[in-house]
Amino acid sequence: MCGPTSTVDTVGAGGTKDAFVTLYGVEHNTIRKVRGFIVRSSNPVMNSLTTAKGGIQRGAYPSGAPQSYPDPYSGYGQPPTGDRPMTVDDVVAKTGMTLAVIVVIAVLNFGLGLVNPGLALLLTFVGAIGGLITVLVATFGKKYGSAAVTLIYAAFEGLFVGGISLLFSGVTFGQSATDAGVLIGQAVMGTLGVFLGMLFVYKTGAVKVTPKFNRIMTGALVGVLVLALGNLLLAVFTGANPLRDGGTLAIIFSLVCIGLAAMSFLSDFDAADKMIRAGAPSRMAWGVALGLAVTLVWLYTEILRLLSYFRSN
Repeated sequence: MCGPTSTVDTVGAGGTKDAFVTLYGVEHNTIRKVRGFIVRSSNPVMNSLTTAKGGIQRGAYPSGAPQSYPDPYSGYGQPPTGDRPMTVDDVVAKTGMTLAVIVVIAVLNFGLGLVNPGLALLLTFVGAIGGLITVLVATFGKKYGSAAVTLIYAAFEGLFVGGISLLFSGVTFGQSATDAGVLIGQAVMGTLGVFLGMLFVYKTGAVKVTPKFNRIMTGALVGVLVLALGNLLLAVFTGANPLRDGGTLAIIFSLVCIGLAAMSFLSDFDAADKMIRAGAPSRMAWGVALGLAVTLVWLYTEILRLLSYFRSN
């Protein structure tokens, strides 16, 4: 992630504003409309991070900025003392810790399910609801840089991942533990492969993340959510479950979800990249870890579900 390289020394009076924009990553409203500097993510957690107090705006303005540009700390208070700018290492470390908590608790709940399936499934439900509530708190309660919120989410999602792995692997329905382990291993490898593949795509610039890209992604995600809720209501009131019954339509729907989850990584990477470039405080790495974990759990769940369809068929 290279820093800005432009200078203001050779710019005349008419081009000073553009040079200032290029050098410091600050944009006037009219310039922002043209260039779309602050790109919003399709991930609600990451999107909230880029517009949070102390998020992408902090550090984007140098001290002594011209009066035509608003003071980024106006109304926000001074930045915390000793809170250094976020780095890639911060994101990697916090994401690694978050995923470690998810994996450990998932293994524990899966193991519990082998002994007491009823209790494990109850904990799975608790994890699903708790994870949803935690994401809502992080998104709307502005708890973006909280390590506690991120790790609590990881604990809840660990319960959910362990339980859903127990269900989709078929252990509770007489499937051997070896076959279940192979299925789960394939889902984990598939998730890791997609993650690394999309990171490579982002770093090479093969797909550009633009405001239009994020608008399309947001619309697609809303559409998938509406379909999923509609399918849930259909299943509750009629017993029909066309999007999750393992049939052709269900396979297509899972492939669409996997594709959207994969493309969501591009928005997540871009939002994190811009926060690092803008000098967001290091604590915001916990929010980035939360956003990436949300996408990773969704991707893993959909891949595992799809594999379970193929095995059943």
